Amino acid sequence: MEGNFTPGGGGLAVRKVTAQVFRAPIARPVRTSFGTMTDRPAVVVRVEDEDGTPGFGEAWCNFPAVGAEHRARLIESFLAPLATGREWAGPREVFAHLTERARPLAVQSGEPGPLAQAIAGVDIALWDAAARREGSPLWKFLGGSDGGEVACYASGLGPEEPLALAEAAREAGGFGTFKLKVGFGWETDQANLRQLREGLGPEAVIAADANGAWSAEEAVRMSRRLAGFGVAWLEEPIPADSPPEDWRRLAEESPLLLAGGENLRGEAEFASALETGALDIVQPDITKWGGFSGGLPLARRILAAGKRFYPHFLGGGIGLLASAHLLAATGGGGLLELDANPNPLREALARPFPTITNGQIKLPKTPGLGTTPDTSAVKHLGAPGAPHPAE
Repeated sequence: MEGNFTPGGGGLAVRKVTAQVFRAPIARPVRTSFGTMTDRPAVVVRVEDEDGTPGFGEAWCNFPAVGAEHRARLIESFLAPLATGREWAGPREVFAHLTERARPLAVQSGEPGPLAQAIAGVDIALWDAAARREGSPLWKFLGGSDGGEVACYASGLGPEEPLALAEAAREAGGFGTFKLKVGFGWETDQANLRQLREGLGPEAVIAADANGAWSAEEAVRMSRRLAGFGVAWLEEPIPADSPPEDWRRLAEESPLLLAGGENLRGEAEFASALETGALDIVQPDITKWGGFSGGLPLARRILAAGKRFYPHFLGGGIGLLASAHLLAATGGGGLLELDANPNPLREALARPFPTITNGQIKLPKTPGLGTTPDTSAVKHLGAPGAPHPAE
């Protein structure tokens, strides 16, 4: 079914593409080893076909601080005219066309990342519309057969009071797997790991994410230290664009499973990473590159290579639901990343938000992603929508 856009395999005519920016204030900034978020942004993409069927997507926009407005401009000024005004065989054809037409601009502007993120948001919205027209939940439309339930882990812990966040996640959703931000100096990292291990108990699964903070040499040394706390996997210990030989050396000398992929972009980069063989857990982010058109085939290649597929995501509710639908479609038994930090745009932009019980999220059986964003629910947060970000 996944290749069809309308019953009977008809084409797709995109009538409208818009992008809306939302920002929600937060009480405590979200810190990583490379930067800090002082609010929670989201770029919501809305498409509409010739019959008025809508679809919704989300483009990654966390960094830099002005990233959301920039990506929304790219969607409305550059991508929307390319996607509208003609008939397509389906979302994959639109994705391929937008990617090809964006290539010269990406080279000229030096911005392949923002353009890929903008295209991903449009692609997710197109697949949502496709599944809505079929009257099918998106995970099922994409070929899933396991009931639309996926396991989650709580991420984004630290560096301040990680145990409080972890305990809140365990209390609210029954999480048993957690991921701590590291790369803030060994004293801080060690203290946080000890706090988590002692507070959560030996049965808790604890992973670590360095966000590319270390050199290869430092990463080998730090991975050995982290192993003493029973760390389940180490994510991005070195920058994603580090030479393959650095990743191979790390894989050979580290006692920990290695994870990464959120900052890889395009089929060639993922193919190279799989060929290198250093990553045990591969974590593409479909709001950064690929949407479903690129993300679903990639997920299947990851699983075929004998690797674990744990989709990365850190943003609003639409992107989270999209990532969950992708994981449910693969049937690969991976883990969905769910940020434990408060984010008003997660629940407000994806109502009704699925319940999480015992670390499992049950996706709705309603068509598409199962949600239609209610912008009125966001306005009381102090997060204004801006269909035309220049205004």
